[in-house]
Amino acid sequence: MAKITTSTFHDKKALGEKITVLTAYDFSMARLLDDAGVDCLLVGDSLGMTMLGYEDTLSVTMDDMIHHTKAVRRGTKNAMVVADMPFLSYHVSDEEAVRNAGRFIKESGANAVKLEGGIAIKSRIEAILAAQIPVMGHIGLTPQSVNVFGGFKVQGKSEAQARKLIEEAKLLEALGCFSIVLECVPEKLARLISAQLTIPTIGIGAGSGCDGQVLVIQDMLGMYTAFTPKFVKQYANLKEIIENAVHYYCEEVKSGQFPEDKHTFKMDDEVIKKLY
Repeated sequence: MAKITTSTFHDKKALGEKITVLTAYDFSMARLLDDAGVDCLLVGDSLGMTMLGYEDTLSVTMDDMIHHTKAVRRGTKNAMVVADMPFLSYHVSDEEAVRNAGRFIKESGANAVKLEGGIAIKSRIEAILAAQIPVMGHIGLTPQSVNVFGGFKVQGKSEAQARKLIEEAKLLEALGCFSIVLECVPEKLARLISAQLTIPTIGIGAGSGCDGQVLVIQDMLGMYTAFTPKFVKQYANLKEIIENAVHYYCEEVKSGQFPEDKHTFKMDDEVIKKLY
């Protein structure tokens, strides 16, 4: 399998081939997902909730993101690695946005960065792209703006909201983003936006009309159960599998069943006798 690039995204859109994206935050999971053939691994700021135990994504720092993106990159051969730019890493100025985006490329080996927002961050995207750093856009429900939205709510249901999302999607394409995440957008609107763009849309809670899909890996594997969004399909229940395995481990350790003879190392009896 060839290395996935921004050109691959464009080609898949042109050929009508769906793009697969999953989040990854560590080496071992990245290796598994890459071996399974996932097109793109997103090191999302969702790691704040799934890996670090924060209540939301807003507390995640650049150092957090760099640390986890490095690990994911080391576990990846073929998939594209996209790093989420965390809250306040690109909001203050164009210069700071470029500096932080550049850190992802230089320090972590990420192939691209993702920014939340449209018209409001136009100059930030332009500056990052001018520095030759690929950008994945993200509109609709943007979790970093959760306090403005008043919660995690579907975006684009009214005519005014829908027109703004269409406008922002076309703007991101015109600026040079290689793809756009559409989050929590009505299916018919997401399909309309996807049809009007030459760059692929990656849906999460936006229906099957998008050019690809992304899910948080802990959600789709049933590992993170504090809250399960409506748009998540669980393909496995690893929570139950892991809990059962750990339960049996604890029982066998307490009862002396583990470790067995086959799990231990040997030495000559004559040597051990001399130690007494």
